Amino acid sequence: MTSPVFAQNLSFETFSKASDLKKRLLFAIFSLFIYRIGTYIPLPGLDPAAIAELAARHLKDSGILGMFNMFSGGALSRMTIFALNLMPYISSSIIIQLFTMVSPTLEALKKEGESGRRKLSQYTKYLTILIASFQAYGISLFLMSAQAGPVVIGRLFPVIAVPSLVCGTLFLVWLGEQITSRGIGNGSSLLIFSGIVANMPTSIANIFELGRAGVLSIFSVLTIFLVAVAVIIFVVYMERAQRRVSISYPQRQASITHGGGPGGSHLPLKINSAGVIPPIFAYSLLSMPLMLANFVSNNENELLKSIFEFFSRGGVLFSLILIILIIFFSFFYTAIVFDPKETADNLKKAGGFIPGVRPGQATTDYLDYILTRLTTVGALYMSFVCILPDVMNAKFGIHFIFGGTGILIIVGVTMDTISQIYTHILSHQYKGVLKKVEKRRK
Repeated sequence: MTSPVFAQNLSFETFSKASDLKKRLLFAIFSLFIYRIGTYIPLPGLDPAAIAELAARHLKDSGILGMFNMFSGGALSRMTIFALNLMPYISSSIIIQLFTMVSPTLEALKKEGESGRRKLSQYTKYLTILIASFQAYGISLFLMSAQAGPVVIGRLFPVIAVPSLVCGTLFLVWLGEQITSRGIGNGSSLLIFSGIVANMPTSIANIFELGRAGVLSIFSVLTIFLVAVAVIIFVVYMERAQRRVSISYPQRQASITHGGGPGGSHLPLKINSAGVIPPIFAYSLLSMPLMLANFVSNNENELLKSIFEFFSRGGVLFSLILIILIIFFSFFYTAIVFDPKETADNLKKAGGFIPGVRPGQATTDYLDYILTRLTTVGALYMSFVCILPDVMNAKFGIHFIFGGTGILIIVGVTMDTISQIYTHILSHQYKGVLKKVEKRRK
């Protein structure tokens, strides 16, 4: 195995020679810088003071809108052109992926390869425009009916606000695609990651200020940071945990007798194969009733009040629905990214088998059994991390620096980005070795 040798040679000098990696990193940083600028460009026709008062009233840290404000890097509280962030795109992705499982036409497109994926991506963007328009119009109606003073200046505010918010979301979708193809890692995840990280210094400063003012005791401040560190360590451990299924290859076993290499390998199955997608999907679906509530012309309406009260987070019913959605999307997205039948067929074609398990359907059932148990553990782990801040707040009155979902996104995206950088450096090293070999041959 040559990978460990290369890993030992990784250094700053090796990184500095990887010119393609440096270009990708610079492009990603520049793109994130553009994104952060956009989170401060306000929608035209709004009173900043009234918006600040409205945000303080509805975008509380314990509310689901506060969660989306964290995802957007504060763009929602400032009501900027990026206020919707990528949530309409995520919602449309959920709908399209659900339909691929029930629609034979969409399922056929999914199996067509790159051309089919491009068509599905196009349909997702069309649906994104529809959902973003719907949500933008709801927000504009809510702002026009708000009782926090003259929030909107002019009666034609929806004519300006809806195109601005929709174009802002579409620009972020395009920017995320550019980061994915020309930068490092998943562009959409990096955009959400940067929004969460951007709020961390302010959140940490607020915790220390509350401690200095005597609102929080020293014990409470220490508890907040210790629990946050413990959760981060726990998340890192769970994200790296995997079950290794042994794979044997008879041809390789035969080569061992002639002085060949090892005859076995393994199939790594992660506990959390779905990544941070399930909680993001769950919160995205839970936000839809709030967007519907924004269509109520009077924000003093009892229906609107009850909806905002329900989605204040921390309640038993809300937490139960959140857990159910996270578990559902964990199994749903795992089924998309890993197909036991396809894996079993590929093993059979390659001449491999799992010791003690027959090739074919028996291998499919065995992999499905293991994956079901792993996904159950992963779904419960993500549910625990997501509701922990609400439990801490309800029982002890302690607010986390950022929510459990934020920790999942930060850790997951950080590990994925580091893995991407590591892969690019190894690729650069392999290319260098190949060039040296070619020169020696000449």
